[in-house]
Amino acid sequence: MNNANHPWQTSPQLWAKLKPFAKQMRRQPTAAEHMLWQALRRRQIDGFKFRRQHAIERFIVDFYCPEASLIIEVDGLIHEYTAEKDAIRQAFLEAQGHRVVRITNEAVFQALPEVIEYIRAALHTAESDLTP
Repeated sequence: MNNANHPWQTSPQLWAKLKPFAKQMRRQPTAAEHMLWQALRRRQIDGFKFRRQHAIERFIVDFYCPEASLIIEVDGLIHEYTAEKDAIRQAFLEAQGHRVVRITNEAVFQALPEVIEYIRAALHTAESDLTP
């Protein structure tokens, strides 16, 4: 794919550096990421395909649905200390035309059905926003 057509796409040079990190994060997900992935994979939510630990530009996002341009970030305790960096990252991703949904580890563990419904609503909102 040509970067001119998709300016948010990771360049081949940068991908070569990010790929090992993405691969490691797929092999060793957090417990919350693993639990949520089991609900997202194989088009289980209304046929939407998700990718996990997907590179967009210089960032690796937890989950990405290309059809809806929806990014799902699962936030653990570390995000309490990186709120400013997370905000900058989110602003960049949103400026590229993506929607970012943040979900806490606790929500995944304690209310997974509600989290899935929240994601479903976000998918359909994003889908309708893209329709002219």
